[in-house]
Amino acid sequence: MNRRFLCTLSIVFLILINNCSAQTDKSMNKVEIGSHIPLFSLPDQDGKMFDINSKVGEKNLVIYFYPKDDTPGCTKEACTFRDQYDAFREAGAEVIGISSDDVVSHKKFALKHRLTFPLLSDEGGKIRKQFGVPANLFGLLAGRVTYVVNKQGIVIHVFNSQNQSEKHITQALKALAAINH
Repeated sequence: MNRRFLCTLSIVFLILINNCSAQTDKSMNKVEIGSHIPLFSLPDQDGKMFDINSKVGEKNLVIYFYPKDDTPGCTKEACTFRDQYDAFREAGAEVIGISSDDVVSHKKFALKHRLTFPLLSDEGGKIRKQFGVPANLFGLLAGRVTYVVNKQGIVIHVFNSQNQSEKHITQALKALAAINH
């Protein structure tokens, strides 16, 4: 092997180790079952500020973080939430999607797929970091995590799966059924 290749490989290896260390540090601050959710305000797909504080105390919440608008897994997840939206409403829950895409992207995504719930724009990933949502694939792809939150703002269920996008919906509905009975 030539010297330049080995040097490049070493640099990539060090970056990967650094990313893993940074993710470990972030996970120490992650929101878990029993945690109060961080309070935040973000713009929705219409550019209006959505204040989570206005929902805590009023409704159960299903907050799902997803990687990117209009990608296959994220579209399947969002459309499944849409298709089950009445079941979430009957469970007294508000569904909220969050990604780092901008408001314009969210608007196009919501219109294209007739999404009936807020999509919040977390450009820069500040809220994602506050929740401790892990990144996948060596930090290159934003994680997919769903939090079910009771009316008091306490997390009662967390589901983390990058590849099982539709299971986020079934898991959230099961968690809501458990607190409603």
